[in-house]
Amino acid sequence: MKRALATAAAFLAACAAWLPAHGRQAAAPGPGCEPLETRPPNAPGQRPEFPGQTRACAAPSGVPFRVEVLARGLEHPWSVEPLPDGSLLVTERPGRMRIVSPRGEVGEPIAGLPRVDARGQGGLMDAALSPSFAQDRTIFWSYTEPRGQGRNATSVARGRLPAGGASLEQVQVIFRSRPAHAGDKHFGSRIAVAPDGLLYVTLGERFDPSLRRHAQLLDSHLGKIVRVGPDGSAPPDDPFAAEPGALPGIWTLGHRNVQAAAFDGAGRLWIVEHGAQGGDELNLIQKGRNYGWPLAAYGEEYSGQPIAGAATSRPDMVSPVYYWDPVIAPSGAEFYDGDLFPAWRGSLFTGGLREKALVRLVLRGGRVVGEERLLRERGRRVRDVRQGPDGALYVVTDEDRGELWRLLPDP
Repeated sequence: MKRALATAAAFLAACAAWLPAHGRQAAAPGPGCEPLETRPPNAPGQRPEFPGQTRACAAPSGVPFRVEVLARGLEHPWSVEPLPDGSLLVTERPGRMRIVSPRGEVGEPIAGLPRVDARGQGGLMDAALSPSFAQDRTIFWSYTEPRGQGRNATSVARGRLPAGGASLEQVQVIFRSRPAHAGDKHFGSRIAVAPDGLLYVTLGERFDPSLRRHAQLLDSHLGKIVRVGPDGSAPPDDPFAAEPGALPGIWTLGHRNVQAAAFDGAGRLWIVEHGAQGGDELNLIQKGRNYGWPLAAYGEEYSGQPIAGAATSRPDMVSPVYYWDPVIAPSGAEFYDGDLFPAWRGSLFTGGLREKALVRLVLRGGRVVGEERLLRERGRRVRDVRQGPDGALYVVTDEDRGELWRLLPDP
């Protein structure tokens, strides 16, 4: 447990001597362009480390598209997962999973789900297909599991979804994060299935200031990305496997609340992370690295006060590829590689809950070189975005009466 104890000591020392990260200079835009974001920043004193790390160039694609509303009246839908036959698997945070047909027919709730704790931000969250779904019909999902005495934590289950989708079979909980906590915020949680079939699960640090230090401790799953096999087992080549006291499966640490994760065409994992006020982040995930929270972070507390003990960067921690200030409140992510929208190929899409938009990022050489915000005129909280086998983009909106949209070219 040497690394965990050393990290804890570093955290306490940093809290005792806050490193000033707040002057009065506004964040610089990307070089040689008109930035998309022109509003005053949430945290006006912080400085980017390099040009283009924030306020990227406006990148209007001019792509004509139309929005088909496939379904209405969904209660806080959290994820949409396209199925090979063109139907959509949708989760609703209160604890329901449904199949929506390509024509928009909404099925009855699928039976067989474990009980969820649907308080606050908790409930039924992400769903993902096995790479061999067409043969084994296996799905994975993340949810807030009640753990007794008012406590809860993020868990991942798997099951078989037979044709017709009336009830799940062979349901098994394969991963339980710990420790449990009596709270209702910052659960994560996306499941990104790697090309090799391993699952990367994002876990929040549970928001409570007293728990923030857990994001830097290896004997806790809070504030981590974990990597597990389809049966929940930890692969033997985990970066912290040799560390005494480290929990199995930890891939990276130092995260706040990641609700967006996707692999790009080169097989690299990217996340889009809820930061503090003025500090949402895009990160490229690298094995065994520390992404800073709460010792290195852009932004400030919701109260407007500095984040105690935090600098915007530290040499032993990974800085974000990009950050938003003001924040967009990101959720859901997808790299587009379809044929319906050639101009969008290679773009990273993420939802904006606070921004009420679908955000498109243009990446080049591992950096963000442009940003576009779509669907703002609809004024809906975009929770998830996925590409279907037909090349269309599918979006769910997080509302009391949420909707499922299909984006198609407008001839």
